[in-house]
Amino acid sequence: MALLDTPIARLDGTPATVGEITGGRPALLVNVASKCGLTPQYTALEEVHERYAGRGFTVVGLPCNQFGGQEPGSSEEIAEFCSATYGVTFPMTEKIEVNGGGRHPVYADLVDVPDEQGRTGDIAWNFEKFLLDGDGKVVARWNPSVVPDDPRITEAIERVLGPAND
Repeated sequence: MALLDTPIARLDGTPATVGEITGGRPALLVNVASKCGLTPQYTALEEVHERYAGRGFTVVGLPCNQFGGQEPGSSEEIAEFCSATYGVTFPMTEKIEVNGGGRHPVYADLVDVPDEQGRTGDIAWNFEKFLLDGDGKVVARWNPSVVPDDPRITEAIERVLGPAND
């Protein structure tokens, strides 16, 4: 099954596919958590989303509670926290598992994509990032410590989007 056709519910529980959530646009998929030392990355994720939304790009947050129990809240609590604390407007999915026997199908193939150091396999921690082109092909993977507005991510987004029509 193609990644964009993979079923996943939105944070409010309504059924969707990855393609419906991304709008068929290039996207940055990020497993997120509200109580993690990396949680302040939400600020930069929202900035990246706002910066490129007009050019047909979106960030998608995929809440996950597998790393130190750092996303313990309900969907409503996650939505409230993200909106009130970080002004998040990008789409969020249901809470999922990214590793192990309960791994969500979205991550079935993502874990095979190498990051910049050539590492594949299980998601290392919260805020691991995957860049998709408009066809749902994974074009890059970054470890959690690479911030969303890092020049490497910005350059990769620019390459996927092509020249701006100013």
